[in-house]
Amino acid sequence: MPINTFREDEETKEGVKLPMLRRLLRYLIPYKKSVLKVFALIALILAVQLFNPLFLQVGIDYFIDKTQNIPGLLAVGALVVALNILSMFAIRLRLREMAKLSNRVLYQIRQDLYEHLQTLAFRYFDERPAGKILARVIGDVNSLKELFNQCILTLLPNLVKLVCVCVIMLILNVKLALFALLIVPLLAVGLIFIQRRAHRGWRLFRKKNSNLNAFVHENMSGIRVVQGFAAQGQMNRNFNGLIRQQRGAYISAVRYTDLFWAFVEVAWGVGSIIVYWAGVRMLDTGHITVGLLVSFSSYLSMFWQPIMDLSNFYNNLVTNMAAAERIFEVLDTEPEIQDADGAQVLPPIKGEVEFQHVTFGYDPQVPVLRDVSFSVAPGQSIALVGPTGAGKTSIINLISRFYDIQEGTILLDGHDITQVTLESLRSQMGIMPQDTFLFSGTIKDNIRYGRLDATDEEIVEAAKAVHAHEFIVEMEKGYDTDIQERGGRLSVGQRQLVAFARAMLSNPRILILDEATSSIDTHTERLVQAGIRQLLAGRTSFVIAHRLSTIQQADQILVIDKGQLMEHGTHGELMEKKGLYYNLFMAQFLRVG
Repeated sequence: MPINTFREDEETKEGVKLPMLRRLLRYLIPYKKSVLKVFALIALILAVQLFNPLFLQVGIDYFIDKTQNIPGLLAVGALVVALNILSMFAIRLRLREMAKLSNRVLYQIRQDLYEHLQTLAFRYFDERPAGKILARVIGDVNSLKELFNQCILTLLPNLVKLVCVCVIMLILNVKLALFALLIVPLLAVGLIFIQRRAHRGWRLFRKKNSNLNAFVHENMSGIRVVQGFAAQGQMNRNFNGLIRQQRGAYISAVRYTDLFWAFVEVAWGVGSIIVYWAGVRMLDTGHITVGLLVSFSSYLSMFWQPIMDLSNFYNNLVTNMAAAERIFEVLDTEPEIQDADGAQVLPPIKGEVEFQHVTFGYDPQVPVLRDVSFSVAPGQSIALVGPTGAGKTSIINLISRFYDIQEGTILLDGHDITQVTLESLRSQMGIMPQDTFLFSGTIKDNIRYGRLDATDEEIVEAAKAVHAHEFIVEMEKGYDTDIQERGGRLSVGQRQLVAFARAMLSNPRILILDEATSSIDTHTERLVQAGIRQLLAGRTSFVIAHRLSTIQQADQILVIDKGQLMEHGTHGELMEKKGLYYNLFMAQFLRVG
């Protein structure tokens, strides 16, 4: 899939509505008791509604028109009032239960979506902005709440009500019932026509809304760059353009959506005129009584009301089905990197690493590494050097199996890393990526992220080892000092030291440092290097560093260029060869000098 930005609409597949609706309703299965309770309340409410017109007919025809029995009329009225008060309490209880039920279901959908996203490979996140993913987890899931409410409170009850009303009308008078149903086929054709166009409109709106969300997320994340280059004006224009696109898509979708109610109301009016015209003629000929006509008129309203409610539900279904499609599209995305069938738990490792003829590309058609082979003994420190874009970071990404290779084999203590579980593989590695990321919370919490069961003493020990302890204790609350997302209150060097302590705390057998000291001043770097030597004793380590002066003590230096391993050896051996490493080192030495 090509990389998607906030400027481009996401490619989504249109799902089939009924199977997708059934899939949504399956989330109700764990809450069968709550659903049955709601249905019981709905049945009580529906029964009262259906009997009300019959009581009205009995009161008119038997207690007013024929006998003028006032006490009997009052008794019927009292019964009607009592039943409707009971129905009112049932309605309130139904709404409360439905609110609890829908919130539980949305919680489960959001949890499933979030947990599935955690299993997806880096490639999935490389290809789309974080804001578009966030739009699915938050906005699209929220939009399903009304859909669930309507499914239980509108769809099934109104279908039952519509069938019951039709049966009662046919029992009361077949001719009047047929006149009432005369307009329904034309209504169905019109609603299908409107639905198709409304659904396309709402799918487009979801895409435009996702673009806007992605832009805002990206803009807020890069606000320092925006303000640093005085680019607020351009950002405002971009935002305004995306807002106009979203508004245009929304207005277009709403225009079709609003036709639902208008079409149903027109059909309701025309159908009522037909029934009243026929009813008055039948009343004149004596085929029906006044009470029956009044009762039938009430059932006529009860016939059209569920049709109106069902059209509203269908409208809501069309509006929010686009959100369901986007949610299930993520849930149906198979994790690219996952445990193989029969994968074994990787036992505690010594740290032997071997690449055998490895070829890899983020796009399989464009290799980043070509036929790379090398071996690393347990406990060795390995430095990866080479020009930018040579493939150094790709090598350490493959060791952790963040991506799968196209050709070759990667062995860890003789185990093919594709045949062991991801958890057992990555839990034995400590990784400090080039892009240092800290979470909002305390400094202590961020260091503890390396090992969640670590004690406070172990956290302090790790911080001292990388010389982060000194600046931490000088802060207002020490280790309990709150920092913002990405460590906004800390300098770049301080953020890297905290992240370095986090990696050290995990006590890994293999330690991976990607440009770990790139933003630390020379004095602090010397202190960190001393801590590294102490903590790396007995561990295999891979270090990427542009400062070649920092990796002279490495047991082995791998020189990567254009995706190939060009040279390897110690610093002294490579300097004697006077090859690529020698040229890189001398160019940097002369530049520094």
